[in-house]
Amino acid sequence: MASFTTHASAQPLKNADELIDSVETFIFDCDGVIWKGDSLIEGVPETLDLLRSKGKRLVFVTNNSTKSRKQYGKKFETLGLDVSEEEIFASSFAVAAYLKSIDFPKNKKVYVIGEEGILKELELAGYQYLGGPEDGSKKIELKPGFLMEHDEEVGAVVVGFDRYFNYYKVQYGTLSIRENPGCLFIATNRDAVTHLTDAQEWAGGGSMVGALVGSTQREPLVVGKPSTFMMDYLADKFGIQKSQICMVGDRLDTDILFGQNGGCKTLLVLSGVTSLTTLQSPNNKIQPDFYTNKISDFLSLKAATV
Repeated sequence: MASFTTHASAQPLKNADELIDSVETFIFDCDGVIWKGDSLIEGVPETLDLLRSKGKRLVFVTNNSTKSRKQYGKKFETLGLDVSEEEIFASSFAVAAYLKSIDFPKNKKVYVIGEEGILKELELAGYQYLGGPEDGSKKIELKPGFLMEHDEEVGAVVVGFDRYFNYYKVQYGTLSIRENPGCLFIATNRDAVTHLTDAQEWAGGGSMVGALVGSTQREPLVVGKPSTFMMDYLADKFGIQKSQICMVGDRLDTDILFGQNGGCKTLLVLSGVTSLTTLQSPNNKIQPDFYTNKISDFLSLKAATV
């Protein structure tokens, strides 16, 4: 772990130009930073335009695995944002990238507790999978002596956010992890909550992962934030020095920790999960370098320093 967690208290962002000039790449979390649910946060298009005009590389990283990169590209487009697929890194993509990085055998199968995004990315990477939304309707009829069969070719169980989560999936994943030799247990993320709508917080992917941790007594390998896998992948892909990156997010325990674990500058925005009260609580040990209300403060704070 990086020593950033012992930083002095976060400073309010006062001079946006200084921060912008000090890095070459901005990594943005999406939900709570760019949008909330299906609503774009005010001032985002103009902020992204400003950063691009200054020659900054923009990357969008989300722990939400329900969509593939292509599907996220469509969401950006629907919201009127010009973002290319190459700039989007969802945890669904991180699963496929991780399997590739370890040369996961193509003759093995992946059991997916999650949604379409993971299936699409596995398919693009040429991996065989089973499970996903179609197992959401499957039930187990418990009768004396009943034994549930599972595929012995499953070499990895991937758990992401899943609105179709049920007992069948828990048992299938558990059997695969516990009984198939060398079976991997991979989580897209362990987020406690997520923004399915902008009206309230909803139970996140961490609740599904927690069920499998409980039944297998094993900890998963996490490919999403705050794990360093995606940061290492991005730095390698784009040839970026991590000290030249600023991670912008709305969660301390995923986004800010992700940036700190990767040795990046960090900016917390208060437009999503974390409130100023939480940030300044004596119990909070994760202190970003800077904080501000929303990313469009780059525009007003820029104007104030001209």
